[in-house]
Amino acid sequence: MTTRGARARRLAIDWTRCDGHALCARLVPELVSLDEWGFPRIVDRPLQRGETTAARRAVLACPALALRVERGRDPAPDAAVPGHPEG
Repeated sequence: MTTRGARARRLAIDWTRCDGHALCARLVPELVSLDEWGFPRIVDRPLQRGETTAARRAVLACPALALRVERGRDPAPDAAVPGHPEG
């Protein structure tokens, strides 16, 4: 569980590198599913306790070097999004 304002880690993909090998979906199925063309869909949430190690293994195993674990601030649930019509 992450706390508000904490630097949460997320699994991310560089689409310019991804070749659709699908190894990531086999290594971390709780974080990655495949779309109808066999390309990864990564969950849109911070990594939970215990998932970071598995995510890093997938990053190291990616044959196209398309995966990474990023750090970033989680927005507050009610935070306005700059440039968004409702924000």
